Amino acid sequence: MDPSGQMQAIANIWRNARSSVRDFVADTRAIAATEFAVIVPLMLVMFFGTVEFSSAVAINRKVTMIARTLSDLTSQSTSVDDGDMQDTFTASISMIMPYDATLVNGTVLQIYIDSSKVAKIQWSKSATIANGATQATLTAPPPTLVAGTTVTSMIPPSLLIASTYLIFSQASYVYTPSVKFVLKTGITLSDVSYTRPRQVTCVPYTGVKSPC
Repeated sequence: MDPSGQMQAIANIWRNARSSVRDFVADTRAIAATEFAVIVPLMLVMFFGTVEFSSAVAINRKVTMIARTLSDLTSQSTSVDDGDMQDTFTASISMIMPYDATLVNGTVLQIYIDSSKVAKIQWSKSATIANGATQATLTAPPPTLVAGTTVTSMIPPSLLIASTYLIFSQASYVYTPSVKFVLKTGITLSDVSYTRPRQVTCVPYTGVKSPC
């Protein structure tokens, strides 16, 4: 082969090599773009899901603390009235901060377990904190937790002791994620707590007739 033919062959080889390199780089970029398109949605779900789940766990823990505080403070009283319960609800519900306190509902009631181990509500009070308010406002309790209602089924067997009293509290929070990437709608987080009256046999409510 003459020199000019050799040079032409070498030139063709280099041209083909450059073309192959360009194709390879283009294919690599395409693969990277495809991988990115597949991985990013999964990463976003994991990230925002972690944020939403962490917030829900933190709020749920605070709801538990609110329920326990409501029953604990009430059980330490020798008697209560509307003013006392308003202060108790205000102090307890405020524990939800820095989250929105207006989304918290609290209920406290006293249960009497008679000699036949039938549990009935003696008195019950509920409260919320309105938007912009610093004090809780007493509200009507849920229909299933009004005075006179039999609630034997909701008492743990270990607490069903004849002729005794229980202070029951319930707290709930409607959690609506701000991002709504994983959880599209709100969920209700709630918890309950039971305590025995500490200083007296039962905690009478001013103006409410009770067996004690």
